[in-house]
Amino acid sequence: MPLGDGWPIGVAVNPAGTRVYVASATIDDACIVYVIDTAINTVNTKVNIGSSYPSEITVNPAGTRIYVTKQHDYTDISVINTATNTLMAPIIVGPSTYNVAFTPDGKKIYAANSRNNTIYVIDAATNKVTANVPVGDSPYEVVVTPDGKKVYVPNYNSSTVSVIDKATDNVTATVPVGDSPRRVAVTSDGNKVYIANNNTVSVIDTAADIVIATVPVGTSSCEIVVSPDGSKVYLGNFYNNSVTVINTKTNTVTAKVPVGEWPMGIAVTPDGKKVYVANADSDNVSVIDSTTNNVTATVNAGIYPTGVIIVPFTHSNITYQSTSATSNATEDIGVEKTNCSSSEEQNAVELNKSKNNTSESYNGNSSGRNESSKNNSTPGFGLLGSLICLYGGWKFSKK
Repeated sequence: MPLGDGWPIGVAVNPAGTRVYVASATIDDACIVYVIDTAINTVNTKVNIGSSYPSEITVNPAGTRIYVTKQHDYTDISVINTATNTLMAPIIVGPSTYNVAFTPDGKKIYAANSRNNTIYVIDAATNKVTANVPVGDSPYEVVVTPDGKKVYVPNYNSSTVSVIDKATDNVTATVPVGDSPRRVAVTSDGNKVYIANNNTVSVIDTAADIVIATVPVGTSSCEIVVSPDGSKVYLGNFYNNSVTVINTKTNTVTAKVPVGEWPMGIAVTPDGKKVYVANADSDNVSVIDSTTNNVTATVNAGIYPTGVIIVPFTHSNITYQSTSATSNATEDIGVEKTNCSSSEEQNAVELNKSKNNTSESYNGNSSGRNESSKNNSTPGFGLLGSLICLYGGWKFSKK
């Protein structure tokens, strides 16, 4: 789906699955949020955020507000009213506030500021910062447990995870983990938190806030995702072009699945049967059968896809199309931004501007191929149409 000139860097889907919001950095340094009607896969509104470099776009649990964080020196989070698709008053924060997470009831927002080593606590009703929580060096991402009681924050340069008590908004524990923790995922029951470090995964018991296992994975991971039933963890291994599968009962690696080049985004279907992997330098998406851990299809995905999202069934037309259609030249996919380490992100923007520079970035060579997709049908879920993410990775270049 064409979105005009620029680099789409993130996608958010409302809880009903009827609207998709795409944040795009334009060539003239403006940010446009495109609003897409999923019933007809057409842009019906554009919201001009103004001069800024978007970092991430997120929807609140109720689907009533869209939040766009900014990169570098911008000191606000833009807020869009989804009923009118108009801008509301922004949330004023410090520069380099990149990632936000919501409590399940939607009343609080937690925002990670990498420059000030702070988590902002924001009242979602007023969009005002109510507390600043000091954490470790370079907080990378934020996740809230399903019961809304705790917040976990990987600190990239401290090799720790800060645990915040939601009731008091104080750090109650600092958990040492592996080197350079960058990504975090929590199981659906809230009992375990998985931290993707450099070459390892730390498993935190949320009851005691201690590491109960360290899983060697032997590579740098750009994404970590827990399956809906909590039985498996999937990691995208950036440097060796594979996906590691971890059994959450034994906390051991059960498979390494070869995929395309530079896997940077992962999504699991709601039934857990298929895993979609966005391969940035192969320009495609690998489809993994979770039972056999084999790639069953390879889907063309435009230029430099870095993330993928799966939209739940809410509209009869989407259901019909996804269950009856087979994949031809391209399948319908949706993409979102995925974070890597700081050095990886700095190099990524150069690749977006000129894919010919890949031999100099990441110390690897790009084949430049665009593989043909296989004629495999993918029934049982809805995928959004052809939103290709050219990843604008300015994040940590100006911390």
